[in-house]
Amino acid sequence: MLILFDIDMTLLKTNGAGRRAMADAGKRLFTPEFAFDGVDFAGRLDPLIIRDLLTANGIEPTPDNLASMKRGYIEAFADTAAPSIEPLPGAVELVHAIADEARKDPSTVPGVLTGNFAETGTFKLRSIGLDPAQFLVQVWGDDSPHEPPTRDHLPPVGIDRYRGLHKADPRETVILGDTVHDVACGLASGCRVLAVATGRTDAQTLENAGAHRVVETLADTEDIARWLLMG
Repeated sequence: MLILFDIDMTLLKTNGAGRRAMADAGKRLFTPEFAFDGVDFAGRLDPLIIRDLLTANGIEPTPDNLASMKRGYIEAFADTAAPSIEPLPGAVELVHAIADEARKDPSTVPGVLTGNFAETGTFKLRSIGLDPAQFLVQVWGDDSPHEPPTRDHLPPVGIDRYRGLHKADPRETVILGDTVHDVACGLASGCRVLAVATGRTDAQTLENAGAHRVVETLADTEDIARWLLMG
């Protein structure tokens, strides 16, 4: 079984650190008036967010500009974000519970599936005391094999990576996230989906989107872990 955790507003919150880092990078690289007003961040891929930010600020999203913005964002985030990052209720405990099960049953594999770049995603996990190496399958926001990338492309990447470790069926994969994008990408690949209403999307909206189970928080670790592992 493969269990793929989203990061932002599922395991942790950054209290706006990512947006501030992107804005700081844009101001330093392009224009002092660089802003993120009107650009949607929740549940989206960082490469798409960066493209939209450049466009919204009147900057052509050329390959060079996109690469510069990515580097600038990663540097700004590493310099400023750590004090703003906090774990969400039950998140660290739930990851540890799945990791404990994985040690008993190697076919149970904890992973991440997120819109983050690897550099910022691993930084966030370390900031709440989680070792990124315990997530044996890692799928990042720039891992789509298609252009333009979408979040729906990412579960098949994770499933293929799991198959490098074990024979897998998509029905044995669980996506855990806080947005309708997380729900939709899981359903598109035939995965079970657990949605948590710790982000900006309420429980009813997540249920309406088709999540197999919706919880308000991850605080009931034992019950949620049982559901994730039930197969």
